[in-house]
This record gives sequence, C-alpha cells and structure tokens, in this order.
Amino acid sequence: MGATTAKAPAKDNRLAKYFREVRAEMRKVQWPNRKELVAYTNVTLLTVAVVAVFIFLIDLVFSGVLRLVMRLLG
Repeated sequence: MGATTAKAPAKDNRLAKYFREVRAEMRKVQWPNRKELVAYTNVTLLTVAVVAVFIFLIDLVFSGVLRLVMRLLG
C-alpha cells in the first residue's frame, strides 16, 4: 500500500504540469474572429455538400452499372 501512495504525488505533479502547459499553449493560439469563423464554417459546409453530391453521383453510376450487369448475366 505504501508504494502506490508514494507514486501518486509524482503522477499528480505530472498531470498538473500537463494541464498548466496546455493552458499556456491555448493562450498563445490566435483564435479567429467572428467574420473569419463564419467564412471558415461556410467553406466547410460547402465542401461537405459538394463531396456528398459527388459521392451520391458516383454511387448512382456504380449501382446503375451493377444493375445492368446483373440483368445481363442473371
């Protein structure tokens, strides 16, 4: 029992140090302003929509080809 309690303070110190360092690094981050945030969000949503439409069209083509092949072979 004594061995595990002796290691606990070292682990607590490392964890506390980790969170202090994380906090210090987060203060260095240059956060976007509202205008930039809205612009980045719009770009992300547009990109997701374009990729979704592209995947839908590719799926539509492949399923059509597969149906045609199955009809010809079946």
